[in-house]
Amino acid sequence: MQDSPDGSLDIDHWRREGLVSAVVYYAGEKIGDIYPEDAGRWAQSDGHVVWIGLYEPSPSLLDLIGQVFSLHPLMIEDALSEHELPKIEEYDQSLFLSARTAQMNENRIVFGDTYLLVGKGYVVSIRHGASASYAAVRARAEARPANLAEGEDYIVYAILDFIVDNYFPVLDSLNVEVEQIEDDILSTSITLEDISHLYTLRRDLLRLRNAVGPLQDVCRWLERNNIMIIDKKMRPHFRDVRDHLLRVAEQIDTLRETLAFAFEARHLTAQMQQTNISRQLAAWAGILAVPTAIAGIYGMNFEHMPELKWEYGYYGVIVIIVFVCVWLYFSFRRARWL
Repeated sequence: MQDSPDGSLDIDHWRREGLVSAVVYYAGEKIGDIYPEDAGRWAQSDGHVVWIGLYEPSPSLLDLIGQVFSLHPLMIEDALSEHELPKIEEYDQSLFLSARTAQMNENRIVFGDTYLLVGKGYVVSIRHGASASYAAVRARAEARPANLAEGEDYIVYAILDFIVDNYFPVLDSLNVEVEQIEDDILSTSITLEDISHLYTLRRDLLRLRNAVGPLQDVCRWLERNNIMIIDKKMRPHFRDVRDHLLRVAEQIDTLRETLAFAFEARHLTAQMQQTNISRQLAAWAGILAVPTAIAGIYGMNFEHMPELKWEYGYYGVIVIIVFVCVWLYFSFRRARWL
């Protein structure tokens, strides 16, 4: 750790404020950890690149970052907000990029935000909410000094590529769940919980789709526009990230279509179940109507009625009732109402 110029604040203070790491590199090789107050001086040195990682930083830490790199106030304002849609904005000699991160948590997609403040000689990565640590990205970059020597544009690419790669495990988990739904769709009866679950999955996929679409525009902008910070040699890398995003978008659309079919099939299954129940009730009502009608007629207190005083009248009526009910039962069975 390089000494702070005035020693007024130790590194533990900045870690409590949201600092994860602050490292300076030269020609792709790590020089060492630094204090945030020193970052501006190191970034101005030729061949040096500063990479600062923050997680849910405090306003005071972001104000310091803004001062040492002379950032536009709107960049700091955007970095403090949450749930920004992916976008890219250029301010003089610096860039502001935002991307949405996604992870699975208890069979639900949870989202976070990553903001990148990029300028000549520095990258500041800021994470909010659900997001995997970028320690793995830093370790992988440090293991390849030749790539890291490309500078801040390579760091931007490495982070965006990591974010997009983390979409695939989310989609894999959802794909397993959707396949299970497809297997069970006709074998089990539908419940209100099933409908709610299908709706939740489709809504989460829509939110993920809304995060992927604008990020494609960000990568396209980095790939095609003449940005001083982004070297021409790095543009194909951003095209590669965009290609991965296209695959993600296609998988999302496929899953949403599958869920739409599942929802429709569930709805049709419920309608068929209701129709079958209605038919069964109607069939039994028709069968029971026969003894009810006959008993109602012979229950009337009239003296002159057919077979009223016949010795075998009761048994005859019973036989007729049984015969008609049995005939109706098998008729309904043939019609598949029972």
